[in-house]
Amino acid sequence: MRTLRTVLALLLAMACLSTPAYAWWNKDWKYRKAITVDTSPSGLNVSGQIGRTVLLVKLTSGNFTFTEAMQNGADIRIVDADDKTPLAFHIERYDATTGIAYLWVSVPVLNGGEKKALWLYFGNENAPVGSDAKGTFDPDYLAVYHFGENPGQPSADSTANANIAQNPPAGIDDGAIIGRAARFPGQGAIQVAASPSLAMPAGAPMSVTAWVKPEQLAGAQAVFARGALVFGINNGVPFASVGGASAQATAPVKQGEWAHLGLVADGQTIKLYVNGVEAGAASGALPALDGPLLIGGAAGQPFTGEIDELRVSKTARPAAMLMAMANAEGPSNKTVSVSESAEKAEGGANVIGFIISKLHTLDAFIVGICMILLAVAIAVMVMKIRYLNACDRGNKAFLRRFREMHEELVAITDIRGISKLEVSYIEKSPLGHLYETGMDELEVRRLKNPNGGLSGEAVEAMRAAVDAEVVMENQKLDKWMVVLTIAISGGPFIGLLGTVIGVMSTFGGVAMAGEVNVNAIAPGIAAALLATIAGLAAAIPSLFGYNYINSRLSALSDEMRVFVDRLITRLAEMQAELANPPHPHLPIAAE
Repeated sequence: MRTLRTVLALLLAMACLSTPAYAWWNKDWKYRKAITVDTSPSGLNVSGQIGRTVLLVKLTSGNFTFTEAMQNGADIRIVDADDKTPLAFHIERYDATTGIAYLWVSVPVLNGGEKKALWLYFGNENAPVGSDAKGTFDPDYLAVYHFGENPGQPSADSTANANIAQNPPAGIDDGAIIGRAARFPGQGAIQVAASPSLAMPAGAPMSVTAWVKPEQLAGAQAVFARGALVFGINNGVPFASVGGASAQATAPVKQGEWAHLGLVADGQTIKLYVNGVEAGAASGALPALDGPLLIGGAAGQPFTGEIDELRVSKTARPAAMLMAMANAEGPSNKTVSVSESAEKAEGGANVIGFIISKLHTLDAFIVGICMILLAVAIAVMVMKIRYLNACDRGNKAFLRRFREMHEELVAITDIRGISKLEVSYIEKSPLGHLYETGMDELEVRRLKNPNGGLSGEAVEAMRAAVDAEVVMENQKLDKWMVVLTIAISGGPFIGLLGTVIGVMSTFGGVAMAGEVNVNAIAPGIAAALLATIAGLAAAIPSLFGYNYINSRLSALSDEMRVFVDRLITRLAEMQAELANPPHPHLPIAAE
């Protein structure tokens, strides 16, 4: 007992250590998920202070239960690690039908080499819209463009500065790296009019970041331009030119592939970043910049391809921030992960419920078939066991009376002293049914030949009649047993079919969504495995039940076969004694 208590205490301590006991932020929200921002060696592996950062949280059907949230995601909330402080965020795209959503979350303080926990709350049908684009970006952002507008609409600025573009992009790509992206055919840049918020004095710091996907690499192509500043690619090589000074990367980007480009000027140096890594630099400061912003082209330098998530800041963003941005927003995301399990407000992780919620429609149908098969199999087992118990009880009652009759066999209802309860038992006895059949056959032959014995043919005819009854009794005993054999042999294969289909659908969805992390794969595969579990759940109890019931059926069948021999022999002897009564003894003559 002391050892058991020690083990239980250790398990309780481990559970407490592995699951920190945070207070629930607001009980009106039914569910929450843990979001981990990992800048340690196991994740992004970056050092240094990052500061206030806007990170992308990508939700898919593999890591989020869209059916438990509002149709437009209005009830989503992001809470800081203390589980008390709501964080500013906004939703760029939320599509519950296809199971994909993009959230931009403002993390107030982020440092390299740490794991930071956030909480994503959802499940409040009465919640007002929580998305706040203007509050997401800090005041140093001059303009941010997600390019998530419908075709024909001007690109909107997500910051509080409202630097809306004067014209829409030439085209929109719905399947870009982050939702939608602006498409540029090699002519017609997006223009953003000059405004007080965009004023840039000489020597001021500045940062420009964007995702680009060039469709051709030849020539100079401007991704962003303003005044004397041009930032883009030249024959595929990222560059930035300011008047006579220029900085250039050491390697080109790939045609037809997304790359994260960054330009950072701190008043002394202009640095270029490609996918978060410094790729080139030049000494110098920016001149005063005025006039409109040009996105996707400049005079004589049109851009051909797609641009997404362009940001302009009036500060020099740290290198660690650009690394975090490029990694968290790109396909090889090791920075931001969403827990596959959700917690309910009542407490505890609802892992099984979460996995069940990930079942595909066909998998759910197959699981339902297996559960129906299990229910029918259990019903058959219960019915057969009750029937066998009644047969055993009746056989015992009959055999007791059968032995008491010795050679004077009569109809069951004519047995002296038999009670109604015994009669009711014997009515369910297979041996009793065989006995009644044998007695009926004997009575038929008595009527035909009241004083004669039974010929060999008559005995065989009686045996054939009783054997026919044995067959009928065996058919009763075997009835519905085929359900158990179907559950045993078919259940695992049906479940395996569901698992294969579920895994195939999961990998197909991952390939279509471009999501390759474990959070996208594990829930779908775990849900698919439920089909195999359901098939085994139908087969295993049916296997044990079948073997148990079949052994009892075999024993009862053997008992009937032996009883037939005893019964026919005794009936033949009875008729023979009637046909040849014993002669009275003659008196002994006197000497």
